[in-house]
Amino acid sequence: MIIDRDKERDIAALIRKDKGSATKEIYSAYAGYVAGICARYLSSDDDIKDVAQDSFVKIFISVGSFRYSGAGSLTGWIGRLTVNCALNYLRDNNRLRFATSPFEIPDIADDPPDVEGLSADDLASLIRELPDGYRTVFNLYAIEGKKHKEIAKLLGIKENSSASQYLRAKALLAMKIKEYLNSK
Repeated sequence: MIIDRDKERDIAALIRKDKGSATKEIYSAYAGYVAGICARYLSSDDDIKDVAQDSFVKIFISVGSFRYSGAGSLTGWIGRLTVNCALNYLRDNNRLRFATSPFEIPDIADDPPDVEGLSADDLASLIRELPDGYRTVFNLYAIEGKKHKEIAKLLGIKENSSASQYLRAKALLAMKIKEYLNSK
């Protein structure tokens, strides 16, 4: 979801004037964005709603500390708060389990899945089917653009563990994509 730059600037101006009047505008403009981030990290609709609500509470409490620094800064700030809320939720509910047993990670480089016939919604749905630990590392690396060193620090795991979880997530996702496309 892309937030209009003018809308973002207007909301930032409202925040500077009076954070109370900005809350309705923030919610209206960013509800879909926040829910989308939550859906990347959580598989249950109830969990998504809970974390989205928690994210908005944190946004509204912290909005006075936000400083607008140009186009995208409000969106980025809201996104980071939301990702942190999702990670905290997963951590607090012991949902960040990572595979530790050695198994052969299939090499998908030789036969990557053809995603031509796959919609963005279908791909998002398949990502949501990944185990929580895989999905979390996959999102942080592939979507958020974080390095394995950053992911390891965020999740309290070793850098090598982050890299192996990402490879396993990528391989499992490739298998799910192939199965999905073959079933159509």
